[in-house]
Amino acid sequence: MTALRFGYGTNGLANHRLDEALEVIAGLGYSGVALTLDHAHLDPYDPGLPRRLAHTRRKLAALGLGVVVETGARYLLDPWHKHAPTLLDPDPARRAHRLDFLTRAVRIAAELDADAVSLWSGVLGPDTPHDQAWDLLADGCATLVETAREAGVRLGFEPEPGMLVSDLAGYERLRHTLGDPETFGLTLDIGHCQCLEAETPAQCVRRAAPWLVNVQIEDMRRGVHDHLEFGEGDVDFPAVLDALSETGYQGIVGVELPRHSHSGPQTALRSLNALRAASTPPWTSKAVDRLRSDPAAITTLFPVAARGGAPAPGDVTRTRLLQTLPARHAELGAILTELYGSGDAAERLAVLRALPVLDAAGHLGPHATPLVEDALRTNDARLVTAAVGPYAARHLGQGQWRQAVLKCVFLGVPLDTVAGLDRRGDPELTRMLAAFAEERAAAGRAVPDDVRERLDAPPTPDALPSHAQIRPA
Repeated sequence: MTALRFGYGTNGLANHRLDEALEVIAGLGYSGVALTLDHAHLDPYDPGLPRRLAHTRRKLAALGLGVVVETGARYLLDPWHKHAPTLLDPDPARRAHRLDFLTRAVRIAAELDADAVSLWSGVLGPDTPHDQAWDLLADGCATLVETAREAGVRLGFEPEPGMLVSDLAGYERLRHTLGDPETFGLTLDIGHCQCLEAETPAQCVRRAAPWLVNVQIEDMRRGVHDHLEFGEGDVDFPAVLDALSETGYQGIVGVELPRHSHSGPQTALRSLNALRAASTPPWTSKAVDRLRSDPAAITTLFPVAARGGAPAPGDVTRTRLLQTLPARHAELGAILTELYGSGDAAERLAVLRALPVLDAAGHLGPHATPLVEDALRTNDARLVTAAVGPYAARHLGQGQWRQAVLKCVFLGVPLDTVAGLDRRGDPELTRMLAAFAEERAAAGRAVPDDVRERLDAPPTPDALPSHAQIRPA
């Protein structure tokens, strides 16, 4: 059985800056991201794209996130018409505009070492004959296949309800028309299968397995193309996840909820919890049931969770157990302190990595900051990296937070792992980093690239209040 890699789509965090969207996704425990190229998220027409791409590649690596490039931005190419133009557009110039965008997406995917580039056909226009539209689509896809092959990137073509290619049969026909190229893989949306395929979503997974390079997942009802949160539709998620695992799928299983940006972090947390609940190993299920009746059992279950909850990673199982506890705020902080204090390095890491999840659920607040402070006093780069995540960005005082950044610099922990760096960075931090760089240069030692980049960034205007001075509630 293959352990699945769950991801979240940035189109469900459209109100976040890209770096902070990635920090939320990683902080909640996802291992991948479906990155929709859009105005605010890695705009492929931004003149500063090369620099931004290099930064995003480092950020993804620092956060341990795999990536799929998505091309479903609604108004990136045409501010008046959703998802226009498409490869079906009879106007050569407009069709070329879409092809140029998709070509840029392939190049971006190559720079990010992405699993795949996801794309779709588009809606058949009222004045375009079906056969002509099919020829236009096949021609555009053939060009993209060659571009992707040269770039070493896989394409994931997505059947989409209401579009020219709406189902698996349409994808199979298109793939055969193109000569069954290896580069032309499949993006399978589980909700779409529930919406319109004759087979169950789990059966669709098994049918699609030979070509599957990307999976999108959400709940949906039969005959209604509406992306719903888990539990609001009719999808049998345990069966779907079992099918993905049994067929050996190794790509990202990305949550696709593009209309939920208004509650992005909370929706992302609920979604990950639902996916993990649907794929819970037997040991974990029994442990969760035991904690519900005997919360004190956490002290005996937590140390053995990594072994008992396999094949899920130990952090995943331990976070699940902590989320089950009825304790809140100071009481939960006390339990975490006990587990952290008595635990080995892996258990301490698990406690630190669970803090953003518990905090996002409203269960914790600032009551675990002493654990972050303790981790920052060590010289263990793993503990320090875990300590400077979203929880520290939210709750550490500004002076402590600046020192945490400096600790990362001295230990060689990449600054891209520090959550909220752009939001909380201030002139005093810049001064501290500059002093560090001067000392290194005077000693004839190299200044880390990420420190140089930070010093070269535009300074925070003194006339404006920094985000660091506006503590989050």
